[in-house]
Amino acid sequence: MAQIVECVPNFSEGRRGQVIDALADAVGHTPGVRLLDVQSDESHNRCVISFVGDLDGVVRAALAAARRAVELIDMNVHTGEHPRLGAVDVIPLVPIAGVSMEACVTAARALGAELWQELRIPVFFYAEAATRVERRRLPDIRKGEYEGLPAKLADPDWAPDVGEPMPHPTAGVTVVGARRPLIAYNVNLRTEDVDVAKRIAKVVRESSGGLPAVQAMGVRSAAGQAQVSMNLLDYTTTPVHRAYELVQSEAARYGVEVLESEVVGLIPLAAVADAARAFLRLRGFTREQILEAKLMEE
Repeated sequence: MAQIVECVPNFSEGRRGQVIDALADAVGHTPGVRLLDVQSDESHNRCVISFVGDLDGVVRAALAAARRAVELIDMNVHTGEHPRLGAVDVIPLVPIAGVSMEACVTAARALGAELWQELRIPVFFYAEAATRVERRRLPDIRKGEYEGLPAKLADPDWAPDVGEPMPHPTAGVTVVGARRPLIAYNVNLRTEDVDVAKRIAKVVRESSGGLPAVQAMGVRSAAGQAQVSMNLLDYTTTPVHRAYELVQSEAARYGVEVLESEVVGLIPLAAVADAARAFLRLRGFTREQILEAKLMEE
């Protein structure tokens, strides 16, 4: 079976189209890699680039995009709603087929070493590649954000896994890891009151006693609406429709309606089928009944 690894790096640029295009081009011009999706958000001021290939190919593509990010992004003038630590904020490797999680962990750590050796970007490892249990969760690593990096790195408990305890002067630090497929999912509310979104996010996220395998925060969307921004770390544990329903019910407590929801990047077909089954109350519905899924099997 051929290796298929997905890589979904997040970059701290969501407003300058030329920069986003340059990052995507660096990926697209890497042999053996297929560029799948590019999404950006002006309010968050970040872009997410999704691509697949074999393990060596995706690592080369991620490094190529990181080079361009260091050239084009200056974190000293970066502002945005989304927590961030660097120009290349996070690089996750996701095993899809023909490759083990262990191989992705090894590749993630090798990529981290390359980022330091070539670009002098200190690196933290997270998720399955974490070297310490307290570094498994991305929100824990991001605490303090870019502005707090000098003080954070000066703490021996938060010395980077690779590199010196000093941020790159314009690119900050990067977090690299290996993980299972994640769904980035936002629910926009029919209100501009971000405090409502923050209160809902606290109920929703696992760290506050909410839904398992869900990270959530309240922010302002590019359109000015309050938004509950979520990462569903395991959609088989908490499916998309369950997260949506809880946000909707909590919003109703404040007299607020859901305006719309959105997926950032790509979503597994099985997750969409789960949502259709739940919302449409489809009896006995399976993935095999989706035309495109059936055609892919032939």
